[in-house]
Amino acid sequence: MRIRALVPGVTALAIFLTAVWAADVSGKWKADFTAPDGQTRTTTFTFQVDGDKLTGTVGSARGKAKIDDGKVSGDEISFSVTRNFGGNDVKMLYKGKVAGEEIKFTVSVAEMDRTFEMTAKRAN
Repeated sequence: MRIRALVPGVTALAIFLTAVWAADVSGKWKADFTAPDGQTRTTTFTFQVDGDKLTGTVGSARGKAKIDDGKVSGDEISFSVTRNFGGNDVKMLYKGKVAGEEIKFTVSVAEMDRTFEMTAKRAN
């Protein structure tokens, strides 16, 4: 009987601690990386976090794009961005792991069957 009485309290504590320990990625981030075509590019991220929801923009030489389907879970973040390349909409999927002042991203471009990695650093 005592164990049953503890389960709701332990569950609530676990949910609370997960929210407290979630990575704080709010703000601006910058990544310089080598694109699949071999050229060096810069991407800027502006994130806002509300609970486990991630919103914001991703900026590059092509302009800014709105973040869709953004999520934060502990030290992991994920979101998608739709960009237009030559008249075609291309969805890019970002999955990142936060470690202090860095986010290591794996970026997938399904329509082009490409995946690449980049590391973003917090911008001041």
